[in-house]
Amino acid sequence: MGPFKDVGVEKTGQGNAKVALIEMRRPPNNFFDIALIQEIAAALEALDNDTECRSIVLAAQGKAFCAGANFGDGSQLGKDGQRVDRDIAVQHLYIEGNRLFRTKKPIICAVHGAAVGGGLGLAMVADFRVACPETRFAANFTRLGFHPGFGLTVTLPLVIGASKAAMMFYTSRRVTGEDAFAMGLADVLVPQDQVRTAALKLAAEIAENSPLGLISTRATMRGDLADRVRAATEHEPHLIASPMRADDVKCYPALQVGATDIA
Repeated sequence: MGPFKDVGVEKTGQGNAKVALIEMRRPPNNFFDIALIQEIAAALEALDNDTECRSIVLAAQGKAFCAGANFGDGSQLGKDGQRVDRDIAVQHLYIEGNRLFRTKKPIICAVHGAAVGGGLGLAMVADFRVACPETRFAANFTRLGFHPGFGLTVTLPLVIGASKAAMMFYTSRRVTGEDAFAMGLADVLVPQDQVRTAALKLAAEIAENSPLGLISTRATMRGDLADRVRAATEHEPHLIASPMRADDVKCYPALQVGATDIA
């Protein structure tokens, strides 16, 4: 597995009932791009083939869990030496992101800080989320002037219901860890310094069960989620990356989702 540049992977536990920890290492805000998503996907896919691993925790270094996506400013060059079109960059990023939804083993996100914009989308890949009072969840896309991404219009309503999801989308409000726990967005609420420990504890409890039973039950529970997210992400790039009126977009040139909404 690996080597990885911005992701660390380690396993804990006994025998064939181990828990894997995937740690994002882009502190303080852990903005993701296609390279980071590819590393997380590659780690998850490798762990799917690891018979010792039965469950996975996704965590992060730094202040934020993930403060969103960085699609670049159009200055990057592709392999052919030409500038990378932002629309294409967005589309490729979310195609790669769909790989995360197609992995087989239970995932718990340890959300110790902000999960904003695309960072919220990343947290919604998981089966469960462990949070703390300092956690902030925000779907701040409309504040920035564009459509939600990362399949959030599929995943968020499934977890908290259509009405609460719409409230988060339409207002762009930040949801505290306590409020997230009350609405079901977070499954466990603990003090900030215990978030990762609690996530690993839940993962270890899951890992005590039959691996075939876990994988088959998870597949049934998630159903066609990956396909539904893929359909959404094929639609979203055109709405996310299309040029918009300057008076309707506050932070569009940077396209770093959540960069001003972390605190």
